[in-house]
This record gives sequence, C-alpha cells and structure tokens, in this order.
Amino acid sequence: MAAGIGAGYLLRRRPLRYLGKVISLLIWILLFLLGVEVGGDERIVKGIASLGLEAVVITFAGVCGCGVLALILWKLVKGKKGGEPNEG
Repeated sequence: MAAGIGAGYLLRRRPLRYLGKVISLLIWILLFLLGVEVGGDERIVKGIASLGLEAVVITFAGVCGCGVLALILWKLVKGKKGGEPNEG
C-alpha cells in the first residue's frame, strides 16, 4: 500500500492514460482467482444455497431499513421548516 502511494506521488504529473485499463484487467484477474478459490472449497459449494438466501435477506433488510430511516429523516427535516416552501 505504501509503495503504491509513493509511486502515485512520484508519477502524479505524468499522464497515465493506460492505467484505467490496467486496473480493470487486474480486478478481473482477482475476481477470477477468487472464483477459483471459492469453487475449490467444498464447504462453500455445499452451502451456496443458504449463503444466497442469507444475502437476499440481509439486502432486503438493509434496503427497508434505509428507506424507513430516510422517511423519518425527511419528515423531521420537512417539519422543521415550519410552513409552505418559498416560491422563487
């Protein structure tokens, strides 16, 4: 991490047009290797159905929670204005 920060600092004035493509390629390689690792672990492959269900439940709960809290915040902020919005 420190080496990357140092390299970025030293190369900050050079145009690195190809860097985005290199980063994308490296991310794809890392994702592929992660998939190979997960596919090779028998425990994860056997429990993939329950992992998927847990992911759906956690996602649904997170979205609902954010929605409810956003609605509460909206009502609190709207109530503090104390009247009709100004027409400009």
